[in-house]
Amino acid sequence: MTSPHAPCLGTGLVRRLVPLQAAMFAALALLVVGTLWATGCLLAERDEDQAIDVLQQAIERSPAGGLALRATPELAALRAEAPDLWFVIRDAQGHTLSEGTVPQEFARIGDALDQVSQARLGWQLLHDDPRKPAARLKRVESAAGDVQIMTATQGSMSASKAVRATSTLFLSFVLPSVLLMTLATLIATPIVVHRVLAGLDDAADQARQIDFGKRGTRLPVASVPTEITPLVTAVNDALARLDEGYSRHQRFVANAAHELRTPIAILNTRLEALPQSAEKIRLLEDVGRLAILAEQLLDIQRLDQSSPRFDRVDLVAIGRRVAADLAPIAIAAGYDISFEPETARVDVFGDQASLERALTNLVQNAIQHGDRHGTISIRVSASGSIDVSDQGGGIPPDQRKQIFEPFYRLRPRDHGAGLGLNLVREIVRLHRGEVAALDGPHGGARLRMSFPPLSPAQ
Repeated sequence: MTSPHAPCLGTGLVRRLVPLQAAMFAALALLVVGTLWATGCLLAERDEDQAIDVLQQAIERSPAGGLALRATPELAALRAEAPDLWFVIRDAQGHTLSEGTVPQEFARIGDALDQVSQARLGWQLLHDDPRKPAARLKRVESAAGDVQIMTATQGSMSASKAVRATSTLFLSFVLPSVLLMTLATLIATPIVVHRVLAGLDDAADQARQIDFGKRGTRLPVASVPTEITPLVTAVNDALARLDEGYSRHQRFVANAAHELRTPIAILNTRLEALPQSAEKIRLLEDVGRLAILAEQLLDIQRLDQSSPRFDRVDLVAIGRRVAADLAPIAIAAGYDISFEPETARVDVFGDQASLERALTNLVQNAIQHGDRHGTISIRVSASGSIDVSDQGGGIPPDQRKQIFEPFYRLRPRDHGAGLGLNLVREIVRLHRGEVAALDGPHGGARLRMSFPPLSPAQ
């Protein structure tokens, strides 16, 4: 299950890429503006046609017949807005009126352009100094007649105009570009992340199949992105170490159980030769518990290492054999034992040896915990279940699931190692069945193994 606070790779990338893109665009815009301004390429463009219109409306004839300018509000505003304004006005009679510092390049033109109606005079940006002045020339009709006006079209940019130009550049280029890139990032990043990390789905599916009983499984590395390969490799190495450690543990337990069988058998033989007494009975019971523990350890290893061969087996026949084998032990411990099949035969699909071990563990558990009185009954139902009941103290409801855990005991000082019922659960699971602890019909405990019915193909 994914934690609600787990970071999302796509969201994290978007949160980092968008500010980075915005910073890059802003830095690029500042670099362009700064470079153009430093090299003089960024100049303040004036509306030369507006300047010419203002001059056109202000031109008049002087009393001497020359050219003069009336003091109009528009002319005053133009002079205030452009302190470096310059212009040259000529008429057909050769009269000239100029103001401001006329660049030498245009001051020498004189009457060379008298026949030109309008023109834009300037320089090639790529081959000339961009700081060279430019001019606009236009012939207009004024109160003083037909005149030719030449004025500046560009000048040095002031700091305030540079700020306005930069702001305009940000609003017209940087901001739309950032918004466009943000939208593209929001759409593209999840898609790219999903496709790049698609190989992790195979590794995740493989990881979900790893189970305690399926060792040797490794996560695929070929389809995983290179950046994540070290993590997957480390997980595979950890799985290999766990498999190796578990195999060593299995070998140790199996060898220890095998080694215990011989001294236990020798001890049991020597005890049988002693004179009959209460002490002898207690010693034989203790040795019997040791023998059961050794067999349970061996059963666990056999169940884990072998592959049971499933076939049609008769639960009634299994119950009858187990009852016959354990009846002497139960009677010696103070119990009566009964076998109660509902029908003559109940077939299920399973492994006979495993089912016999499971039922044997249930009966041995009843012998150990039935308080040495009453009857231990084995009942086989027609539906495919086996009940083992005793008339002891029973199992508290809040502990009926825990008793199937390994090494769990109802009472800390109780006899047994807590492996028998765990082994029963594993065998029943192997047969796709269920095991449960219930109330006994006459008090005490009842443990039930239920198995699925046979299918027609079985």
